[in-house]
Amino acid sequence: MRPNKVFAASIATLALGLSLAACGTTEDGDGGGGGDAGCDLKLAFFGPETGDAAGLGKPIIQGTQLAIDQYNEDADCKVEFVKYDSQGSPDEAPALATEAAGDESLIGVVGPAFSGESAAAGDTFAEAGLPTITPSATNPTLADNEWDTFHRALGNDATQGPAAARYIKDTLKAASVFVIDDASEYGAGLAGIVEKDLGAAVKGTDTIQQKQTDFSATVTKVTDAKPDAVFFGGYYAEATILIGQLRDGGFDGTFVVADGVKDPAFLDAKDAAEGTIITCPCIPDTEPAVADFAKAYEAEFGEAPGTYAAEAYDAASIFLAGIEDGIDNRADMLEFVNGYDEAGITKQLKFDDKGEPADVHVYAYTVKGGAIVPEGEIK
Repeated sequence: MRPNKVFAASIATLALGLSLAACGTTEDGDGGGGGDAGCDLKLAFFGPETGDAAGLGKPIIQGTQLAIDQYNEDADCKVEFVKYDSQGSPDEAPALATEAAGDESLIGVVGPAFSGESAAAGDTFAEAGLPTITPSATNPTLADNEWDTFHRALGNDATQGPAAARYIKDTLKAASVFVIDDASEYGAGLAGIVEKDLGAAVKGTDTIQQKQTDFSATVTKVTDAKPDAVFFGGYYAEATILIGQLRDGGFDGTFVVADGVKDPAFLDAKDAAEGTIITCPCIPDTEPAVADFAKAYEAEFGEAPGTYAAEAYDAASIFLAGIEDGIDNRADMLEFVNGYDEAGITKQLKFDDKGEPADVHVYAYTVKGGAIVPEGEIK
């Protein structure tokens, strides 16, 4: 593996006019091997572009798009960006993974975005030798499948769950907590970790279902338990409705959620969402390290970066560093990613032998004045 220092440095400083050596071509236009990459290479997004979870997919798509657009500015051989819209569904993922695996010009995937679809697609990607870097799937068990192709650009729920529990105990000083999950691979796994870490403080638990809209039974259980806080492991579509019904039912404690709820759509709950605590292993765009990225993102897309946009940018940038370094096939790209160790904008980008990041941070956010406001890192 021969990491390109110029490209790695440009990630950190985010100079928009990347002065990279473009992927070379032979005189007749065919892609060369060795030090020159071919001209028909693709990177992909795999996750929800449409459907109920599209709000979480959009920033990942745009973060990936920004990295590719910046690379292509000075590249003779443009990298094509393709999208596999799973709608975040484990049911859709296997067929899409087979389709992606069959395209030999595709040598890297930013995603899958969610844990359930990651579990459903992982075997296919591993069999095809197609390297993936998820910027957002956090279920810890994904790294236990012996998929050499699996990589994660953020901390998993074995780090986020304990951080959330610490925040509830040490910052909120909540003596009693009710834990709810949405039965998804992500939500149930995370809620289980939080429940375990909170121990005797947990006064009740309940499980809802995705796409459920009537939470009256859960509201009754919560109000009967009279907890200081409720922790919900799941996504924003259900959380937005759940918090409204909890408030209407008389719950006046603190609502604590995780990264699956960190989407502007959660603010549709209006006053009911105020005071909600959101944990996320995603770096705030107010951090100095991502300031230039945030400016570039807003210039291209007309809005501030959303959840996991910066992590997606970092994931895409690893693949692009490999392409700039002359890689034009999956096997060499996998070796490059497995050995990568360079500064990104969110963290030092390096993976252990299970694909987990060496550098992990978890942050707290609060809903204040109808906005999701960063509080800082949970130490």
